[in-house]
Amino acid sequence: MELIGVAEQKGEGAMCEGEPQYAGRTRVRLDQDRPSGARMSDYFLGGQTNYVIDRIAADEVIRVFPAIRWVARVNQAFLVRSVRFLAHERGIRQFLEIGTGIPTAEHLHEAVMREFPEVHVAYVDSDPVVLRYGEIALGGSALGRTAYVEADVSDPRALLDAVKRAHHLDFSRPMGVSLNGLLPFLPDDQDPYGIVGTLAGLLPPGSFLTLSHWTRDFDPTAWAAVAEVYAEAGTPVQVRSRREVLRFFEGMRLVDPGLVIAHRWRPEPASGPSLISDAQASLYAAVAQIA
Repeated sequence: MELIGVAEQKGEGAMCEGEPQYAGRTRVRLDQDRPSGARMSDYFLGGQTNYVIDRIAADEVIRVFPAIRWVARVNQAFLVRSVRFLAHERGIRQFLEIGTGIPTAEHLHEAVMREFPEVHVAYVDSDPVVLRYGEIALGGSALGRTAYVEADVSDPRALLDAVKRAHHLDFSRPMGVSLNGLLPFLPDDQDPYGIVGTLAGLLPPGSFLTLSHWTRDFDPTAWAAVAEVYAEAGTPVQVRSRREVLRFFEGMRLVDPGLVIAHRWRPEPASGPSLISDAQASLYAAVAQIA
């Protein structure tokens, strides 16, 4: 795996545990004194890349909404199904995942490269926690067709410019772009609709957007408590209704079955929607083609 604009090893004694040295000699601290949304998600998925402070906050989320672990698993399963669909049914051979998160379960490239080894995947994140653990967990891939790009979704033009500079994806051909689980971490005051619209407008024609989003539709009281826990942990979140999530797809063509609870989006026999309720999943998801 290529690492674009990420941690650069400087030799013995140059880097303290938890504080990688970045290209350009900028030191970035991996905050271990406050909860991290990425590490909390890792904990929900049963990962080991988390600290006591993350587990305390995550356990509080579990207390107010016990199904949050199901939400995380449903989200991961949708990611895998959606990229396999795009590879099999739409012939997509390059993918861009924005808001990668800590690699805990099956990675996007693993989901498609076993059948389509020619696929190229670029992972984008701005979180130094993700950067550090992405370097460790993904950097050893023997496939050689994945890259990590450090960029911030809050500036979609700069993000895509960074991806272009990596020369890893071909912007003359359609691609699949994943925003799974990212948008709840962009409250309305950060203009998430503008960000998605700008991003979509800059992608190659015929590209696809996959998106999943927490919803309060089934248990608004519990999700208000979840949002409060995240806010107290220093990570504001916004949990949206179906109407609010659907708005992200304005001007795009939704792939059947449209915007649905994630476990109902083209379920596979072994993980069909009957296993858990819609309220437990509490996650809308869709795939759309950008006009």
